[in-house]
Amino acid sequence: MVYETIPRTVRILLLGEPGVGKTSLILSLVTEEFAEHVPPKAEEITIPADVTPEQVPTNIVDINASEQSLEQVGEEIEKAHVICIVFSVDRQETLNKIASYWLPFVRDNCHSDFRKPIILVGNKIDLIDYSVIDNIWDIAEEYPEVDRCIECSAKTLMNVSEMFYNAQKAVLHPIHPIYSIEEQELTEKCKRALSRIFKICDLDGDGLMDDYEITIFQRKCFDTPLQLQVLDEVKSVIAQNIAGGIENECITMKGFVFLHCLFIQRGRNETTWTVLRKFGYDESLDLTHTYLYANIKIPVGCTTELSYKGQQFLTQIFEKYDRDKDGMLNPTELKNVFACCPRIPWHNLRYTVPTNEKGYLTLQGWMCRWTLMTLLDLQNTSAYLAYLGYNFLESESQKSAIHITREKKVDIAKKQSSRNVYQCHVIGPRSCGKTSICRSFLGIAHKKIKPQTQERGDGNVTENCCINTILVYGQEKYLVLKEIPITRVSDPLQPHEVNCDVACLVYDMSASRSFEYIARIYIKYFAESHIPVLIVGTRGDALIARQEYILQPEVFCAKYQLLPPQVFLIKENKQDVFVKLATMAAFPQFQAAWMLFSKHRHLKHFASLAGENSSWWKAGIGVAAATIMGLVLIKIFNFQRR
Repeated sequence: MVYETIPRTVRILLLGEPGVGKTSLILSLVTEEFAEHVPPKAEEITIPADVTPEQVPTNIVDINASEQSLEQVGEEIEKAHVICIVFSVDRQETLNKIASYWLPFVRDNCHSDFRKPIILVGNKIDLIDYSVIDNIWDIAEEYPEVDRCIECSAKTLMNVSEMFYNAQKAVLHPIHPIYSIEEQELTEKCKRALSRIFKICDLDGDGLMDDYEITIFQRKCFDTPLQLQVLDEVKSVIAQNIAGGIENECITMKGFVFLHCLFIQRGRNETTWTVLRKFGYDESLDLTHTYLYANIKIPVGCTTELSYKGQQFLTQIFEKYDRDKDGMLNPTELKNVFACCPRIPWHNLRYTVPTNEKGYLTLQGWMCRWTLMTLLDLQNTSAYLAYLGYNFLESESQKSAIHITREKKVDIAKKQSSRNVYQCHVIGPRSCGKTSICRSFLGIAHKKIKPQTQERGDGNVTENCCINTILVYGQEKYLVLKEIPITRVSDPLQPHEVNCDVACLVYDMSASRSFEYIARIYIKYFAESHIPVLIVGTRGDALIARQEYILQPEVFCAKYQLLPPQVFLIKENKQDVFVKLATMAAFPQFQAAWMLFSKHRHLKHFASLAGENSSWWKAGIGVAAATIMGLVLIKIFNFQRR
């Protein structure tokens, strides 16, 4: 897959003084013979793509200064992709006119931020027995847009086709973005691009490209294997020309960059450009939008997760940069992972994903962080997968790294979620313990909690979020806890603050007015929704206060057919609450079954009032209630034992 921004056609314009042979060069190219009698100006010629070396349609435009106004010539310069300024090698005045008139004129008619490539063409070389190239380069040094100089003869056909081919190359494989003629070395942007490419192709991350890695690189860039004899010759050239280019019979980054410099110096710009475009670079050596951002449409009600291929690729990246093989990425290793990216996309990992005691990323934390970014900021995931070389190593776009879940309404209808990542919104009044619950989910609640700061790098979309894995019926799922910030109790919740897979409504059992807030939140936002809700009470080890609300928490839950309030003790750091939250998200009927059980419990109580003659009613209700209660309690108690 190549991401290129090259023109679909190449438009070549020929300029120069009258009599230098512009028209003759065009006719010699087309007819492959010299015409003794030529018109004052050739008509515009279109050469089909299938007869050009670069397989791109080419238009060739002639100029006759005596027939066309300066405005018309300026318009042609604007339309052209490359300009050939022709002079006659046997007439010094035509060469002088290039520097004194034509080059300034072309520059004046180009946008200041985009100077078109120029080829200086010395025609009629058959009339002299010496070269004028040195004189041409003296002129070209003052004008960086001069791509190359070439001597040719329309009469003998010498270098005529080469002249037009080089004009094509100047457009399709421009030299100036990748090579500084003045400094005789690669540009800094080109070096950075090649460094990124080297790191991607260094599959084992040892800083060297061995024969296997070179073969993979060659096959994917050029669709052909590299013969061992040719590979040995390449290594020999590198070793002879640059110290440190070869190490342990492998190519170093220094040698890789030098090799491309050598290609360009030998006029093989197309080789380097083929590699650059394979890795997503445009003419300005920026990664193209198409390369970075896969066109993924997410239907309403669906979410995005990492596919198996995406998980496999990211696991390989983790293992590649875990140089000490301790199962963690320390700050240096993490920095090395993203050395080929604009920046490290994440901060505050300690309070977002599982880490070790030093705050280093484990593989679990690494996958959690990518999972969170894929859920909340797919564009960023797409871009960073591209930076890290997913498009190259997997030979396809990032689409294959992403799985789009089915619509939530289908999950609700089937009473079972097909997702692997669930969003839980943690809602409650200030200082009720929301942050403590989230930290406990990461196993760090027993330590001092630092104030949470906004994350940079991914647009703060993960602010107040943490993620960890949880087992639901033996299957590993991801649970995202997002704290909903409450500034004032009277402030309404926004739709995006309500919409989630499961809601955790938190109150402080030691504060008498705490439950009232979440009770009102439930009635206003969740009572009529399909979103499962679990009410959690914190600080149960303190003096429990009677809640100043019309219903106490247990009665409230019974009335609205919710699971009983769950007591969460920070010091115990148990996972029961999180297992229940994940289970309720995965199986919406989990709460529905409890609701049905509660209804039958009330019906049984009603039936008992009917008297001794309603034994059949009692029996029916008893059997139904026992069955439902058994199913629900088995699920609950099984998870509580884990």
